[in-house]
Amino acid sequence: MYVLVPDDLVFFSRFQSLEEPLLSHLYRLHSAGAESDDEQIVANAYDSWVQVLLKLPLWSHWNSADNSVDPPNAEGGCAGPPSADRPRYALYSARGHQLTSLYPVELSAADLGHLMACLDLFVEADRVRRTVPGRTCAGTPEREENVTEVLRRVMEVLLLPPPYGLLVALRDVEAQGEVLSVTLFQEQEAEYRRFCEQIVTILSSGDAFALRSHRAMYL
Repeated sequence: MYVLVPDDLVFFSRFQSLEEPLLSHLYRLHSAGAESDDEQIVANAYDSWVQVLLKLPLWSHWNSADNSVDPPNAEGGCAGPPSADRPRYALYSARGHQLTSLYPVELSAADLGHLMACLDLFVEADRVRRTVPGRTCAGTPEREENVTEVLRRVMEVLLLPPPYGLLVALRDVEAQGEVLSVTLFQEQEAEYRRFCEQIVTILSSGDAFALRSHRAMYL
């Protein structure tokens, strides 16, 4: 399935921040001894996290500065070289104002399913910590619940249905190869602004200052 991912440091930093907690959960489950369904769920989620990371627009931009760096996989090795860098372009409104670019990214249903299964696992673990006396896990409850919240927000953005017209237009842009700039029609710009407002609300709601600062990126 195709999603539209913004060239947005807030989204990218939240997505990247999931690496350490996923590996920590995997290590704790592995250290418990016997293999478990939970361990497999987290291992699958981490592998899928890597696959999605390789397709994010900011990953290819950051990685181009150091082509010697490969992302790790769940076994501690490398996931291999990233896919070819997508053409980067400047996106403009109908009035000529530069906008935050959106990139069509094709994600597999399996990768999204693995990440959602991990989110369900974390949600249930948080529920147990809050409701079952004496039931605790390594790490502070507040930190565990924050990881769950970050993963929830990231998944809501990845599963946000993109406006069809905007998706088709931007996919056509990428198919042309190297493009320097793209100007949206008024109808496309309206779709863009509604879609990006949803992204900002998902990622930054709950903190008025963060919400205002994040929204300013799309003005």
